[in-house]
Amino acid sequence: MINRKPVTLSFLKPVLELEYQVEQLIKMANSNELETAGYLKNKILQIKKEIFQSLTPLQRLHLVRQADRPTTLDYINNMMDTWIELNGDRGGTNDPALIGGLGQFNNMTVAFIGHQRGKDTKDNVLRNFGMASPGGYRKALRLMEHANRFNFPILTFIDTPGAWAGIDAEKLGQGEAIAVNLREMFSFDVPIICTIIGEGGSGGALGIGIGDKILMLEYSVYTVATPEACAAILWKDSKKSLEAAEALKITSHDLKTLGIIDQIVKEPIGGSQADPLLASNILKTQLISELNKLLNLSNSDRKESRYQKFRRMGTFYEKYL
Repeated sequence: MINRKPVTLSFLKPVLELEYQVEQLIKMANSNELETAGYLKNKILQIKKEIFQSLTPLQRLHLVRQADRPTTLDYINNMMDTWIELNGDRGGTNDPALIGGLGQFNNMTVAFIGHQRGKDTKDNVLRNFGMASPGGYRKALRLMEHANRFNFPILTFIDTPGAWAGIDAEKLGQGEAIAVNLREMFSFDVPIICTIIGEGGSGGALGIGIGDKILMLEYSVYTVATPEACAAILWKDSKKSLEAAEALKITSHDLKTLGIIDQIVKEPIGGSQADPLLASNILKTQLISELNKLLNLSNSDRKESRYQKFRRMGTFYEKYL
């Protein structure tokens, strides 16, 4: 399969041009000039760090939508010692937009479930751009019930603009399928760790997003609706997506402050797509640490903590004068 070449984001073009010019300089430089070239390279790296530290919410969204952003299968390949994908919801469908299976993770058997985007146009059409159908959420539930029965921890990977919103999805019970997953994930005895690896959109993300710990990659986004949809709903103008993105509080730092997520997982400079293997190793280290903590808790304590965690979300206080 030939991967689609990612579109260069506007805020990165000047840096990429500078990097190219420095690389050409290094090729032509003699030994005395290499020190200057090395200095320029370090300066560019510093500029790149500053750019990525100050990305707007909408720029982060565009970053995680790039075609070369690592997907669930990329992380599974890099983090699992061995793994096998399991298919089917035992109701007649097998949704490729939501994948799952069993794997060996740090010498432990775990169940993994995640949204799967395509790497090119053809693959995206096959996987419905990572927008899962009711059958996908029922497949996820079947795998999670299997994991709970055999005492396998559950790792979920969230990367979807939202659940499939077609008429057929409604006919097949999209809302019911997601709601059942929410209810059942609160009841499982085994540890559950959810990681937002790209775009976490609305109920499509929540369908596999109830966990003891919610991790979020540094540049990922997590939102009740896409900024484009929010702008269209509130202002009848999708061009106001920048304003919507700011108001929605979709970044990892905003959500950590609000108590929606538990940990921000650092990404390589340039995002996970700049170095997928390094990004996977960083995430794996964090997952091992969180999983070891959860395994030290009793089932009842873990379930109560999970329940209270979500009960605390959205609480606020009003001051009456």
